[in-house]
Amino acid sequence: MTFSMFIPCLLGLEGIIADELRDLGASDVRAENGRVNFSGGADILARANIRLRCAERVLVEVGSFEAHSFDELFEGTKALAWSGLIGPLDAFPVKGYSLNSDLFSVSDCQSIIKKAVVDSLAAKYSKTFFEETGALFQIRFSIMRNRVTLAVDSSGAGLHKRGYRPVSKTAPLKETLAAALCSCARLRPTHTFYDPMCGSGTIAVEAALTAANIAPGINRSFTAENWSMVGKSVFDTERQLARSLENRSVPFFAYASDIDPEAVDIARLNAERAGVSDFIDFKVADIADFEPETDFGTLITNPPYGERLLDSAAVSELYALMGEKFVRRRGWTYGVLTPDEEFDARFGRKADKRRKLYNGMIKCDFYMFFKSNTI
Repeated sequence: MTFSMFIPCLLGLEGIIADELRDLGASDVRAENGRVNFSGGADILARANIRLRCAERVLVEVGSFEAHSFDELFEGTKALAWSGLIGPLDAFPVKGYSLNSDLFSVSDCQSIIKKAVVDSLAAKYSKTFFEETGALFQIRFSIMRNRVTLAVDSSGAGLHKRGYRPVSKTAPLKETLAAALCSCARLRPTHTFYDPMCGSGTIAVEAALTAANIAPGINRSFTAENWSMVGKSVFDTERQLARSLENRSVPFFAYASDIDPEAVDIARLNAERAGVSDFIDFKVADIADFEPETDFGTLITNPPYGERLLDSAAVSELYALMGEKFVRRRGWTYGVLTPDEEFDARFGRKADKRRKLYNGMIKCDFYMFFKSNTI
């Protein structure tokens, strides 16, 4: 069975995820704003869930159509082939959202879609009541500019929930975005990594997972493991494949520090849970005391900003200090994620490359500095 699938993602990550999917063997990969479309069998569905680093979840698309009225929504939904996925005992709750559309009541849309799916399945299975005691097929709908897209969620919990971070400090960075920063910085297994403001250690952990090619979803479960057309055996096979591709003998090593002792303690625990503690040296340190341990390095950090700092003066002082400490030199790459539009000026030099990314709903830029001499 071939599935038409798509990945909803943070804006700015579409190209990275598209490349990931091609590397995993997915077909028909197409990137759009906020999503990446692809197709494949049950093996690709499981592989994407287990090994994608920057994706939010893997959705199986059931269909798409235009609807300006509740009647059109009902008939369009009912016409789709729901029985190709959902069995007579399976559960199929509905959730979703509507933006810039004639149908703006989410609760009404939920009810109508649910009734339409029930009617579609009733015609197929010759029953009017569904116990919904079987496998979960979470229906997700989106209505954008009157275009309805209906899909079933194969992931369950969001893919950023790797399982190693049950506790974090204030304003944690999503694991998927941390992995994307490593991709943007072209982190390699031979690199030495630094984060002098590591917080709960997310970027350092994702850097280690990436360098050793450890699948981010290797230790968690997924909803589609209970689907009859996919099943646990497919996921088990893909987990075995993922483990065979790990390389824990890589020369990668990371130095991560933070001024907050509690944050450093949490970061150590997170690294242990992720199975990468041997790759990372955590310590309590002020960025004012930052000194590299090696001649070459890749530094990625997400400094405090917004309500995590008291005022603009504190921001300016921190960024100026970073400019002093992150010295332009051969063999060094620095990457800083911040929403501050004046970061270049406060840091003291213009970025060699700048990439727009979103940290949740906060529009940020990833400022990259890698040239050793001014051109």
